[in-house]
Amino acid sequence: MKVLVFYTKRFAYKTAEQNLTDEELKVFYPDTAAIKHQDEHKDCITAFIQVEAEDEERDLKSREKKLANHLKWVARKNNTNDILLHSFAHLSASKASLQFTSRLFDATKKRLNNGDYNASQTPFGFFLDLDMEAPGFSMARVWGDL
Repeated sequence: MKVLVFYTKRFAYKTAEQNLTDEELKVFYPDTAAIKHQDEHKDCITAFIQVEAEDEERDLKSREKKLANHLKWVARKNNTNDILLHSFAHLSASKASLQFTSRLFDATKKRLNNGDYNASQTPFGFFLDLDMEAPGFSMARVWGDL
């Protein structure tokens, strides 16, 4: 799993182009009306996450724990409790299935929320228009190969 984490003063997105079929999208969103097509987050950790095929060979719980611990560490270093998960399939040539990635994101989000963090995620199945304000200091950008 590859993770590129930014501390963002502001991170906003808007869905631009759907890249899954309507049937595939319903796997992740049985009620497609529940898809948040745009949102804005302030003073948060924004994690660009590439789940790799090798991650599927490992236990989901171990992957979720590793990811959550990494994100909590970065959040503490940046004095925030808000964490946004963003599936970003451009950090590695290796890609896990959408189903595994979705399950990993859901489990990680649940673990973070149970640990007094405010975790959310961008929608699967869409390319997004992004508007991001990220300050330039050492811990504002952290790369991880988990």
